[in-house]
Amino acid sequence: MSGVAQETKNVGKENAGREQPALISAFPHRLTITTRWADMDVYGHVNNVVFYSYFDTVVNEYLISKGALDFENSPVIGLVVETRCAYFASLSYPAVVQAGLRVAKLGTSSVRYEIGLFQGSDQAAAQGHFVHVYVDRLTRRPVPLPDALKAALLPLT
Repeated sequence: MSGVAQETKNVGKENAGREQPALISAFPHRLTITTRWADMDVYGHVNNVVFYSYFDTVVNEYLISKGALDFENSPVIGLVVETRCAYFASLSYPAVVQAGLRVAKLGTSSVRYEIGLFQGSDQAAAQGHFVHVYVDRLTRRPVPLPDALKAALLPLT
């Protein structure tokens, strides 16, 4: 089969198993984030690494607002051990992004957060996850999730 014929035969197949963008309604918590000039790259859109900072921002804003994160004094801290992001559309500057947050899994000592980033659409421009493992601040060994943290996260499940 010629190269052109093979390419024609495979049109559409590369997206057949691709993750689809989530809807904003799937995320019980939302945070408005204003893009900054410094978020842009040479290609004129928000750089991919900045998406992860938006992920971190919505999670930490939620935890702080619920009294579940005291990053200066808590004997238990969350360490990121896994991240992932799927990109569907560019984000731009100047603009407003809605960051949606939900909890996919509450484990004994870990939480899997799922985040969607939305700009001008109810479909995610990007979505992904990260996993926090909660550890003792001094020993860095995993510990059970504190009760206050579990209580704060349950509404997001």
